[in-house]
Amino acid sequence: MISQSCKIPSVEDPARYTVREFQRSDLVEITSNEKIDVCMQYPLLGMKNAEVQCLLRKEAAEKLYEAAAKLPKGWRFRIWDAWRPFALQHELYETYSKDIIRDFGLEKVSEEERNAVIRGFVSDPIPDREIPPVHTTGGAIDLTILDVDGKELDMGTGFDAFTEKTRTDYFEASNHIEEADRIRENRRLLYGLMTDAGFTNLPSEWWHYDYGDRFWAYYNHCPAIYGGVFTKEEIHGFGDKHE
Repeated sequence: MISQSCKIPSVEDPARYTVREFQRSDLVEITSNEKIDVCMQYPLLGMKNAEVQCLLRKEAAEKLYEAAAKLPKGWRFRIWDAWRPFALQHELYETYSKDIIRDFGLEKVSEEERNAVIRGFVSDPIPDREIPPVHTTGGAIDLTILDVDGKELDMGTGFDAFTEKTRTDYFEASNHIEEADRIRENRRLLYGLMTDAGFTNLPSEWWHYDYGDRFWAYYNHCPAIYGGVFTKEEIHGFGDKHE
């Protein structure tokens, strides 16, 4: 089992990164089993462009299974989101931008500053398959951990919350609430399992992990290996067409 004594490092948000050497890689479906509970959130939230299937690149899926195998007996990963069609990415950006502007009091700041804060929570839907929103690549995944009773571990915030507390390392320096130690240990467990398997974490979101996309490439100082796949129609045979 991954140690929960290892401190989560403080990491800067990813900068624009364009180095890439795309590889052909299938998207595969992840289904619920004894180690994984698929609970795609955007269909439940009523997003009109939401994807009900949980799809990941083959190599990312293998890394996910590797991490899941190290969970304590009876515990499971709960997956909230994986591959997104571009239309959903655009819908999320339009929907969540308003909430972020309100919650962070960004009404009077410059457009550049406002957009920088928004991009910390949701990728700008630029329709570029070479430098795509990471969830459109099939290399990004949003997840948490269920205990033996099927309850989500306390991570300090819910999924897609818009607060500084969603930063993965927030509770490393926060001792002002009674539950801080437990939250810190839970985040360390998820972080350790995923990074040990080869994923990188988006530091603004404790639930978001990447493999093969441009965020992963940025933190590993290597080329991104997955390009954007913007529609479900592209998935079948897209490797020959887009990579």
